[in-house]
Amino acid sequence: MRDFAISDNPRVQAQLDRLGALSLPQGRIGLETIHALLARLGNPERDLPPVFHVAGTNGKGSTCAYLRAMFEAEGLTVHAATKPHLVRYNERIRIAGKLIADDLLADLLQEVLDAGEDLAPSFFEVTAAATFLAFHRIPADVCVIEVGLGGRFDATNVLDGQAACGIASLGIDHEAFLLTPEAGVPEDPLCRIAFEKAGIARPGVPLVTQAYCPDMTRTIIDHAMQVGARTAIRGLDWHAAIGARIAYRDRHGALDLPLPALAGTHQADNAALAVAMLRHQDRVPVSPEAMARGIASARWPARLQRLGPGPLTALVPGRTVWLDGGHNVDAGLAIARHFAGAPSLHLITGMLSSKDPAAIVAPLRGHLLSLSVIPAPGHDAHRPEDIAAHADLPVRAFADVAAALGALPPEGDVLIAGSLYLAGEVLRLNRERPD
Repeated sequence: MRDFAISDNPRVQAQLDRLGALSLPQGRIGLETIHALLARLGNPERDLPPVFHVAGTNGKGSTCAYLRAMFEAEGLTVHAATKPHLVRYNERIRIAGKLIADDLLADLLQEVLDAGEDLAPSFFEVTAAATFLAFHRIPADVCVIEVGLGGRFDATNVLDGQAACGIASLGIDHEAFLLTPEAGVPEDPLCRIAFEKAGIARPGVPLVTQAYCPDMTRTIIDHAMQVGARTAIRGLDWHAAIGARIAYRDRHGALDLPLPALAGTHQADNAALAVAMLRHQDRVPVSPEAMARGIASARWPARLQRLGPGPLTALVPGRTVWLDGGHNVDAGLAIARHFAGAPSLHLITGMLSSKDPAAIVAPLRGHLLSLSVIPAPGHDAHRPEDIAAHADLPVRAFADVAAALGALPPEGDVLIAGSLYLAGEVLRLNRERPD
């Protein structure tokens, strides 16, 4: 499945066309190519500002957003690498607080693509190399880097000596890559996921995690011990009680922190993980006051985002339209928890054929006024009948999100969910381009 990207800048688009022509590795992804590519570029990944490296199934992007907001509240200059992009490829590389400029992006992509032309690198390897080049050449106080897929064989997993590594919520996703049969790895699927994510651990570097079931926690601890990482596990080394505020405590003491502005109770857990990462490292000081300001100010698009005025929301005037890119079971459960006490709503969904068709719909059974299915733009998607098999009300099919919105009954709020690709298209059409 290709990660399509377009730009209105001709120089950027020329390089994105080259990116789009690259083959994607099938099955297990290795690190040999990214190492070879970076060596040709002078190994920029070896000379970066302090790096905070975050893996996970759900919540890793939000955790990165909290980290960035906390650092910036402390007055620090931050480079950040997150994925995927929603509307523009530029969203993947944030330089000193701002999305990478088109001219710099075009230059970096051309340099990397030219250097690795005979190596047949993937989209993700070229992106990682361009990111490391930018972060190496442009000064900043700190880097926040999100893992793309898994951890052990992700293209970002060439880093050493990070300030801290974090693992967010874990669940089953990307099975074709992360559960590929292999000798010497855990057989249980959830333990295998934990093993893959823990692959970012490094000697002497804090590995800060959420709380998981005992077998998953043991898997992470075992791997950390093998490489010499220092674990800090929620429920063992740090604690966070979520109520009207976040009551955080660890060996350094207790903190009373605000709830995030981002919707969903899971966002407080993501914020607490970011706090724990800061508290268990000693390279970049951040005050409790900056942590609190960062939690309150952090924004992250397409995660239970309330859409603003625009061409799409104008089709359903007077109603709230929520957007979420969640596409797996854990994301569906988090969405359902958020709407558990709310009036029923209309769901518009489009899911990639590689995803579980029940992931978003099944947790919302009994809470929907209507269910509309649309394609996931540019990708193979589940058919309406695939999703209908997991619903408790009739399914209607539409060609696009505007048609689905225009056909809704006159009352009830709206949730658009099921794919980050769909979320990006919604933001583009509603003219809410992430910046």
